[in-house]
Amino acid sequence: MSIRHAFAAVTLCASVAQAQVKLTADLSGRGSTQIGLAQPRAEGAPAPKPLVVKIDFGQPAVRNRDVPVELAKLDTIWRLGANVATTLTSDIDLMIGDLMVPKGAYSLYATRTAKGYLLIVNKATGQSGADYDASKDLGRVVLTPRTRQEVQESLHIALKSADDGSPKGSLLISWGKLDLSTSWSVK
Repeated sequence: MSIRHAFAAVTLCASVAQAQVKLTADLSGRGSTQIGLAQPRAEGAPAPKPLVVKIDFGQPAVRNRDVPVELAKLDTIWRLGANVATTLTSDIDLMIGDLMVPKGAYSLYATRTAKGYLLIVNKATGQSGADYDASKDLGRVVLTPRTRQEVQESLHIALKSADDGSPKGSLLISWGKLDLSTSWSVK
């Protein structure tokens, strides 16, 4: 067999092998939400860089499941996303619900109790979402639930600002037919 025939045979085998590989989509994407907070500018000085509050999260899909009951049974911790733990970073001290959250980085989790849903702000960061350590909790915040009319297929988290432009607003979590919310404001 000549080198040219051998090369053609290897190329044909590689093409057939590639054609038989089935491609699949990732089970979740990534999402983020952020709010920029303008700082006062001193006369004649350049505009300061805005302060930022940001949440980065994995976006699991519903895929015909009963969400979030299937993933957050009573009194179990839900990673509030997929894969790497959901991360909140803030350049400024915040109040989330009734919890004081100093500027810095945190992981967010949630749980469903007999009394309702709670957002958990945890001081650990960079871990897998499955690696929850309750000893590092900063605190927990009551979330207000609401049933959606239409299914939100992928988990969505949003920081909404107040209509009047003041440094406050709502933190919204939507997935399946459930919306959860709490307030946020600059401390």
